[in-house]
Amino acid sequence: MNKLVIRDWSEADRPREKLMEKGRRALSDAELLAILIGSGSREESAVALCRRILAGVRNNLNNLSKLEARELCAYKGIGEAKAISIIAAMELGRRRSDSELEEQLILNSSRRAYDYFKAYMQDLGHEEFWVLYLNTGCKLIGKQIIGRGGNDFTPVDIRTILRYALQFRANSLILVHNHPSGTLKPSKADTLLTKRIVSAASLMEIAVNDHLIFTDKSYYSFRDEGLL
Repeated sequence: MNKLVIRDWSEADRPREKLMEKGRRALSDAELLAILIGSGSREESAVALCRRILAGVRNNLNNLSKLEARELCAYKGIGEAKAISIIAAMELGRRRSDSELEEQLILNSSRRAYDYFKAYMQDLGHEEFWVLYLNTGCKLIGKQIIGRGGNDFTPVDIRTILRYALQFRANSLILVHNHPSGTLKPSKADTLLTKRIVSAASLMEIAVNDHLIFTDKSYYSFRDEGLL
C-alpha cells in the first residue's frame, strides 16, 4: 500500500512546515504526533491517524502515555516502529517533568515521597522495588529500580542498593515497592528485608528514612507506623 509522506500533503496540512513557519506552539497535539510518525496511508494522512488515536484516549496525553506498543499497534496505520517513536517521545516528556520537579524536591515526609513517586507505581501488574537516594537535606539526588518481579515477589540485592548509594554519595534513602494486590499491610518478608537493609546501610553510616508500600490508591509507611 502506497503511503503519503509529509512532502506530498497539501501545503496547509504539513505540520513540519507549520512548525518552522509558526513555531511549535501553533501545532495541535495531532500535528505534533504526525511529525513523529512521519506518514499515514493511502486512505488517511498522518494527522488524521493521530487525531483518531487521540480520540481513542479522550484527547488526553496522560492517557496516551500509558499505552503499550501492542495497544498503539492496534490502530490501523501504526506499526511497531511508529508505536515506539510515540512511546519514546512521551517518556522524554515525562522525564523532563521529573527533572524540573527534582531540582527542588525535598522528601522529608512519607506524604511528599508518595506524592512524588505514585505516578511510577500506578497501574503496575507486577511488583517493583525502587530506592530514592537523598542528601543531608533530604533532597532527592537519585533514584534507581533494584528489582522487578511477579505479583507478590521481587528479588532485591542489598549490595546493589548500597553500591548506588555510594555512586550518588547519598546520606539517606527511602525504600519503595508496590503491592499489585492492593494490600497495604507489609508481609513478613517485607519486614525482614527492611531490617536487613537498615542493618547493612548503618555500617556505611547511611540512614533508611522510610520504606513505603504503594497501591494504586494509598500507601503504607514503615516510619509512620513506628517500624523504623
